[in-house]
Amino acid sequence: MDNTLTVILGIVAILLPLVVGRLFWKRFDHYFGRGDEAYMDTLEYFLKKIGSTVLLAFVILWIGMSLVFKGSAS
Repeated sequence: MDNTLTVILGIVAILLPLVVGRLFWKRFDHYFGRGDEAYMDTLEYFLKKIGSTVLLAFVILWIGMSLVFKGSAS
């Protein structure tokens, strides 16, 4: 694979989890908040929100980097 293409795809693979994580963070309350403000203000809810967002972003980053650097070793 061409070096320029690898760099461009690497940058996209790094930025994509940030965008998806931000969208997931904003919509988490809608999906899992149960419409209960008291529940959404608890530490347990915040830890679930941050944990699931980080996990999702890490998985997308891992898949992206795996695809970008799949053929660059040869």
